[in-house]
Amino acid sequence: YDDALNRAQAVLVNFQQKLPLATYWGDGTTSSSDGMRVQIGVSSLNASSNPHYGTGKGATIYRFVSDQFSSFYTKVINTNARDAVHVIDGLLHHESDLMIEEHYTDTAGYTDQVFGLTHLLGFRFAPRLRDISSSKLYTIGSPKDFLNIEGLIRGQVNMKLIYENYDDVLRIAHSIREGKVSGSLIMGKLGSYTRQNKVAKALREMGRIEKTIFILDYLSNKNLRRKVQRGLNKGEAMNSLARAIFFGKHGEFRERALQDQLQRASALSIL
Repeated sequence: YDDALNRAQAVLVNFQQKLPLATYWGDGTTSSSDGMRVQIGVSSLNASSNPHYGTGKGATIYRFVSDQFSSFYTKVINTNARDAVHVIDGLLHHESDLMIEEHYTDTAGYTDQVFGLTHLLGFRFAPRLRDISSSKLYTIGSPKDFLNIEGLIRGQVNMKLIYENYDDVLRIAHSIREGKVSGSLIMGKLGSYTRQNKVAKALREMGRIEKTIFILDYLSNKNLRRKVQRGLNKGEAMNSLARAIFFGKHGEFRERALQDQLQRASALSIL
C-alpha cells in the first residue's frame, strides 16, 4: 500500500510537470519543505505534546513541495523533532522525475551539518534564517585578515579537522546517496553526539563554510531573498490547502501505528 501511494504521487507529479501551466509556476528544479502539525486522537507511540501547539498530542506531516506546486515527498515525524534531520530524505528518496537543485526551509530546517551534507550531495541549501542580519560568519583564514567585517565573524573554520576526516564524511554522503542508510538516521546520530565525534564536527565545519557563503549571498542578493520567500510561500500554501480538506475525523489522526499515519498523510498529499 505504501509503495502504491508513493508511485501514485510520483505519477501525478510527473504528469503535472509536463503541463504548460506548471512551467509558468517554475521549472521543477527548486523545492521547499515545511511541517504541518496534526492532532492524534488515540493512544500512539508517535504522539507527543508540544506547548507551542497547545495541550493535545500530535505529530507533524513534513511535506516537500516543488516550485510547480506539486507535493513530491511526505513523512510523518515526531512533533518535537527538528525538521533539519529530515531534509535529506525528501531530496534523495522521492520517486518523481523532478531534478531538484535548490531547496528552501525555514529556520527549523537548518543546521550547519545540513549545509555541509546538502553541498556534498549536490544541492544548494537556502533556508530562511531567523534574524539573519545578526548571523555570525566563519572564515577559513584568520579573522584578523578581515578587519572590515571583524565584528561579524564568530570564529575560524577548523580546516585541519576537515582534512583529517574528509574521507569518512564522503563515505557517509555516499552511503546516503546510495540508499544504504537514511539521511534522517545519520543526521539524528551525528546531532546527538557532535561534541565527541570528529566526523560530526568535521561535517559541521564544512557546513559553516557553506552557511557563510550563503549568508553573504542572501544579504547582498535581492533576487535570492525573493526566491527563498516564494518557495516557502508555495509550501505554506500547500499546507493551508491540506488543512482545508483534512476534515475527516475532525482533522485528526485516528491511526495508532506510524505506518498507518504515513499512509493517511500520503493520501492527503495526493489529494
